[in-house]
Amino acid sequence: MEHIQFNCQASDGVQLCFEGWQPEGETRAVICLVHGIGEHCGRYAHVGAALAQAGYALLGFDLRGHGRSGGQRGHTPSYDALMDDIGTLLDKAAERYPGLPRFLYGHSLGGNLVLNHALRRRPAIAGVVASGPALRLAFEPPAVQLAIGRVLDRIWPTFSQSNGLDRSGLSHDPQVIRAYESDALIHDRITARMALSMLAAGQWALDHAAEFTLPLLIFHGGADRLTAPSGSQEFAGKVAADCTLKLWDGLYHETHNEFQKDEVLAFMIGWLDEHCLVKPDEQQPAAAPTESAKG
Repeated sequence: MEHIQFNCQASDGVQLCFEGWQPEGETRAVICLVHGIGEHCGRYAHVGAALAQAGYALLGFDLRGHGRSGGQRGHTPSYDALMDDIGTLLDKAAERYPGLPRFLYGHSLGGNLVLNHALRRRPAIAGVVASGPALRLAFEPPAVQLAIGRVLDRIWPTFSQSNGLDRSGLSHDPQVIRAYESDALIHDRITARMALSMLAAGQWALDHAAEFTLPLLIFHGGADRLTAPSGSQEFAGKVAADCTLKLWDGLYHETHNEFQKDEVLAFMIGWLDEHCLVKPDEQQPAAAPTESAKG
């Protein structure tokens, strides 16, 4: 496996840091990674290793305001700026892996982003993988907090506070929690603009899910206390195209970091194996979504 790192500027000049893992031999397709709130793509090295072993390249970038990328921590000037950054990711993947199928893969906030990017920007890609997408939170934010957030979004969009993430809900594996807590690149900041944009975009995606036309794998931990599995179920239930819904019973938010991570990643790779030869212009709507549960 080969590990790669490089930087480039976003359309508005913000520095974006890219990181990837690729097979030393032939590459079948490139998986374009969008990570979750507060974290960075370096946490997916083991995912990159599993994909590389199966013949896939994983290329990601630290979202603006995250990891090694520039920008205020936990902030975006607009949701469109994040959509543009994902467009840059796809362009870089096409440059580095010309002619190969490209997939978008997003976790949590990243899942929210890749589903919205597919719906809003209609990229010519082979499919989308959404892991624990933040379409709906697993808890209801207080109405007063939301009202204050809307005011701040108008008058002070860069106002920052803790994202309140319950770290114990990430994984059952205590080593994952300890590594998360000691990772200097992880932060707990989120601004009014980022928070409200994420919530609004999650609802927008649910409202427009029937318009989704790309092959889709959406999976969620059944015991996720951070993002609601019901959001994934609702989205998948509205998709008329080729859609697979996988619920992992008893697993927490980061299914790729649970004790069963090998099984989770093998399931994703199996789905990729079935779809990596499909060209974007050959994609056709398929049957209704399928749902399977892991006991």
